[in-house]
Amino acid sequence: MQFQQLAYFVAVAEARHFTQAAERMRVAQPSLSKQIKALEADLGAPLFSRARGNVTLTAAGEALLPLARRILADADTARQEVAELAGLRRGRVRLGATPSLCAGLLADALARFHRAYPGIELLVEEGGSRDLIRALARGQLDLSLIIMPLQSDDPSLVTEEILRENLVVVSPSHAQIKGPYVRIEDLRGRAMVMFRRGYDVREATLAACRQAGFEPRFAVQGGEMDAVLRFVEAGLGVAVVPSMVLDGRPGLLGTPLAPPGLSRTIALAHRKDVEPTRAAQAFRETLLSFVLEADHEGTLPQGVELIAQAGHESTLPQRTEIIAE
Repeated sequence: MQFQQLAYFVAVAEARHFTQAAERMRVAQPSLSKQIKALEADLGAPLFSRARGNVTLTAAGEALLPLARRILADADTARQEVAELAGLRRGRVRLGATPSLCAGLLADALARFHRAYPGIELLVEEGGSRDLIRALARGQLDLSLIIMPLQSDDPSLVTEEILRENLVVVSPSHAQIKGPYVRIEDLRGRAMVMFRRGYDVREATLAACRQAGFEPRFAVQGGEMDAVLRFVEAGLGVAVVPSMVLDGRPGLLGTPLAPPGLSRTIALAHRKDVEPTRAAQAFRETLLSFVLEADHEGTLPQGVELIAQAGHESTLPQRTEIIAE
């Protein structure tokens, strides 16, 4: 079994077409097919069903695909790690983050890291925590900022809880909001703007409304973070959003939910079975020092607080493990 054969196998599995896969890998189609047949002979089982021109994975192919992706990703990480032995003058960090974090404090942390390590390439993937966990499992990310709690299935994760953030009800700044708080019950029958499926805040909002005994009424749903905020600004309805996304948006008003309210925990995660590269470790240290300094200086976004180790005020967060069930 060769890395090249696995790369060809993954290309065909994703394209479901031998010619398109060959073009993607920049190799002649007969050479690609020959390597796939050699891999099938080595494994002792067909990987693709080629009936009537349709290319589908066999049961053996379905079993091999996640393993092949992980092997190729780990090999790429190994190459990156060896290249970094000369120092952090070059390398790459593949970081996942939720849309609210990309729109919030992450940009400043990335800027600090880039100034310190200008030769390190930064690749950021934006998505919901569940999508980011899957990308970590496939070896497509080195680190990811995710929302806790979250059950992981493959692989086990090491997480560091960093920040706790309040969720607020956002409305146009000119809207009349009575009192310092909004109760979940106050959203009954009120037009709401809702995120697309896959957003953690969507699930938290739906769960809170249902616990209060009602289903929310959607004026519009399916948006990403920026779209939801623009829809609210346009007067289509209110939304429950993370507090940090309101920084720099004077057209919006965030009202806290009545105690105990809703909050979420932001954690930094990586695969337990793969040690982060030196570049990824350097980014982790940069991010943690950034949030620690912001906490000391009182510049964390409103509604956001640092999670400190028990008994050690304002220290770096504690490492915990999520073991796959």
